[in-house]
Amino acid sequence: MPRKKSTGKNANGTGSIRKVTSTKNGTEYTYWQARYTEGYDEETGKQIQRSISGKTQSEVALKLKQALHELDSGSYIAPSSMTVKDWLDIWQNDYLGDVKDSTKSVYEADINTYIVPKLGNIKLESLNPATIQKFYNRLCKPMNPSVKPLSPKMVKCIHGVLHGALKRAVALGYLHSNPADFCVLPKVNKPDIKPMDETYVEKFLAQIEGHPHEFEYKIALFTGLREGELLGLTWDCVDFDAGTLYIKQQLQRERRKGGEYKLASTKNSKCRLITLAPSVIELFRLQKVKQENMKAEARECWHENNYVFTGAAGDCISYRTLYDCFKRVMVTIGSPATRFHDLRHTYAMASLKSGDDIKTVQENLGHASASFTLDVYGYATAQMKRDSANRMETFIKSVSGPENQ
Repeated sequence: MPRKKSTGKNANGTGSIRKVTSTKNGTEYTYWQARYTEGYDEETGKQIQRSISGKTQSEVALKLKQALHELDSGSYIAPSSMTVKDWLDIWQNDYLGDVKDSTKSVYEADINTYIVPKLGNIKLESLNPATIQKFYNRLCKPMNPSVKPLSPKMVKCIHGVLHGALKRAVALGYLHSNPADFCVLPKVNKPDIKPMDETYVEKFLAQIEGHPHEFEYKIALFTGLREGELLGLTWDCVDFDAGTLYIKQQLQRERRKGGEYKLASTKNSKCRLITLAPSVIELFRLQKVKQENMKAEARECWHENNYVFTGAAGDCISYRTLYDCFKRVMVTIGSPATRFHDLRHTYAMASLKSGDDIKTVQENLGHASASFTLDVYGYATAQMKRDSANRMETFIKSVSGPENQ
C-alpha cells in the first residue's frame, strides 16, 4: 500500500506532525499523524514509539498534547488493542475467585447474552458513557418490535456486571475512569410484597395436612427460611435440646443444562442461629420419624446424605418439585398468585404484628442489615396502626389525672 508523507506546518508546542496520504483498494485517503516517545523498552533499551492519527492537524495536535501531559503527570495509559470482550474474558477468569459459582454463572449469562453481542468488539479504551447509555436504552426499548424489552431490574443487574468489570480495569490502569459511572439507569419500581392474611393461612394449613411436603411448608411458614435454606438443612443444624436451628448453607442447582444440586453458602454468606417455637421443634421431630420410616422402606436403596428433607430414596428435593406442589395447593385454596417466597413474607409480617422488634426479625430472616428489613417490611398494616393507637391511649390515660379521664 503506497504512502506519501509530507510535513505540514506544526502548531505551536505540538512537535512533529505529518500529513500522510495512503491508497487502499484504489481509493486515496489523507490524514494527519504525530509520533511521540512513550518510554524505553526494559530489555532492549530502545525507545517505545507511539503514533496518533486524526482527520485534521488540530485534532492530532490536541491528542498529542494530552498524551504528553499524561506522560509528564504519570497518568499515562498506553494504547491497547484490547476489546471489551477481551477484558471481560480476563475479568471472569482471573478476578472472580471469591465469587460464588452460581453468581459467576449469572455474570457469564449476562455477558454472553447481552454485553458482548453489543459492546464486545469495541476497544476497551474507546468505550464511552454515551455508547453504554445507548446500550442500556436499547435493552429497555429495543428497536426491533419482536424483541422483548428487559425490565429495569434486569438492566440494573447487567449494569452491575459491566460496571464491576470496568471498575477493575480502572484499578489496573487500563482505563482512566469508569465510563459506566456516568450512565442513567431506568427506575426500578419495587413490587409490593403479598403475605397471606390469617384467613388464607388457615386454609393453607388445613389443605397441607397429611401432604407429602406438609412439614417443609409448615416449617417455611413458621421460620421464614428461604427455599434453598430449607432444602439445604442437614440434621446437624437442628438442636432439639436447645430448641435452635443453625442456618449455614443453602441447596443450589448449577446454572447449566443438567446441572447438579449441591450445598453452597447462604445468600449473604453469613450464618445465623434461630430460636424455634416449641411447635416448630415438634415439626422437626415428626419429620425425623417420617424419614426413619422412609429409610426402613427403602432399605439398601437409601442414599444417606444427612438432609432433613429428602425424597423416598434419601436424595435431596428439587426446587421444582417443592414449588409445583405448592402452587397446586394454592390454586386449590383460591390463591394462585401466591409464591413460595410469600411464606417468608407472611412469617415476617406475623412477627412484626406480634410485637417482635425489627432487629430480631432481621436476624431471623438473615438480612444483611436492619435497614433493609425496614425498607421491605417497615410499612404498618391497618391492624398494627390500630394497636399502636390503642397503646398510646392506654399511656395517655395512665399519665392523665382523674379529672381528665
